[in-house]
Parts: sequence; structure tokens; C-alpha cells
Amino acid sequence: MPDHVYLLLSILPQCSVSSFMGYLKGKSAMMIVERCKFGNRNFRATGYVASTVGLNTATIQKYIREQEKQDQKEDSLSRKE
Repeated sequence: MPDHVYLLLSILPQCSVSSFMGYLKGKSAMMIVERCKFGNRNFRATGYVASTVGLNTATIQKYIREQEKQDQKEDSLSRKE
């Protein structure tokens, strides 16, 4: 979907992945609502993928590309309905 954002980033080992994601998603949602004047605050996806050990950058980049393709397929199917 054109309104999704995919990030590949690293965080410090001392930082909890779930705490970081909660902070990132919460703050970005508040900024988007404020700047774009959205009335509904429930516009972000509930999930995320995180790899802390074992996957290399190329694997994660591939996941992001494939997820974007899947989102585009789902978007085109929902438009047909």
C-alpha cells in the first residue's frame, strides 16, 4: 500500500525491541495525527517484524520488498470489490 512505511534500522543492544517499537509507533502516530489533522488515531498496523539474531541485512531487505508486493496485491484486490 502506498501509505505504508518500511524501516530497516538498528538499535542499541541495551534497548528493548518492544519498548523501542512502542515508542516509535506511538510518537510517529501522534505526529501524523497532529500534522495531517487525522481525527481517527487508529490508522497504523498492529504488528512489526524484528530480527535480533541470525538474519542478515539482505534477508530483511528481501522481507521488506516481499511485504510491499503483498500489500500492493491486497490493495488491488480490495479496490476490485
